[in-house]
Amino acid sequence: MNTVKSFWQGMTALMLAGGGAYYFAKREIDASRREKFMQMQRKQQENEMLYGSHYAQSSPAKEAGGDPAPTRHEPQNENERVREKSKYEATEVFRSPKGDRFS
Repeated sequence: MNTVKSFWQGMTALMLAGGGAYYFAKREIDASRREKFMQMQRKQQENEMLYGSHYAQSSPAKEAGGDPAPTRHEPQNENERVREKSKYEATEVFRSPKGDRFS
């Protein structure tokens, strides 16, 4: 017979069964993720041992940015200075006019 008491007993049994299934599934998923992570770490360590010495060597491309003595020299005369600038760059620095502009 379906009574209120039997309904709540059935719901409690379903909740406990669902909670238990969730708990054990979560443990299994966490264990598999942990195992994958450990395998990935092992693989990275092996790769680092195999190829790590190559990364320590520097390349000319990396050293070029930190060159203390750049190869670019200042222009010797006005003609070189003008040729060095792009067509959109001003040849002389802009200076705003001084004085009262409202008189």
